[in-house]
Amino acid sequence: MNIRQQFNLIADEYDVNRKRFIPCFDDFYDGATSFIAKNINKPNTVIDLGAGTGLLTKFWYNNFPDSKYVLVDIAEEMLEVAKKRFVGIDNISYRITDYISSLPSDDFDTVISALSIHHLEDEDKVKLFSMIYDRLPKGGIFVNYDQFNADSAVMSSWFDSCWVSSLKGSGLSDKDIMLWKERRKLDRECSIRQEIEMLSSCGFGAAECIYANCKFAVVAAIK
Repeated sequence: MNIRQQFNLIADEYDVNRKRFIPCFDDFYDGATSFIAKNINKPNTVIDLGAGTGLLTKFWYNNFPDSKYVLVDIAEEMLEVAKKRFVGIDNISYRITDYISSLPSDDFDTVISALSIHHLEDEDKVKLFSMIYDRLPKGGIFVNYDQFNADSAVMSSWFDSCWVSSLKGSGLSDKDIMLWKERRKLDRECSIRQEIEMLSSCGFGAAECIYANCKFAVVAAIK
């Protein structure tokens, strides 16, 4: 089963379970976004790559309701959930496409993504970061909320063990866990350090981790 099929399958349960799968959910989504919002001007257009149900866009919209948003995903059922979330809001649009092939033609000054890019092989990560850099204006930003390995195998095993432990008693069903294990087979994680090096190699002058909690981290880069 490919990525598109996997995420179409879980679209309706996705938001409910996201908090259960991410023990640091509030800091990861809300806290990191609030920190960024305090340090940047209102974006003109925000592109959300692998937007899914629009969960990350919701937190950005809470801070910048007048910005334009373009939600990009290959799973049409996920975007249908996003459309229900933002019904009646006319500054949000949707694109069903594979973002590694091409980015939306819209002019944009901000790119965000949550728990999507770690599915890409490293060479495709670099390809994507390069495309983003080329399209961003000077001063534009890219923010990746994602899951990462540690640099060492020993510490990566600690991260994974901590994550598995956090799922026990979280309210997830056996089916949820089974589907999570299947999705994990699609993961191609790198470390935070490796991602920052990739971003720097693509031209970003400032790339830093602004939040980290074991597997989950937020990396921000400025052109």
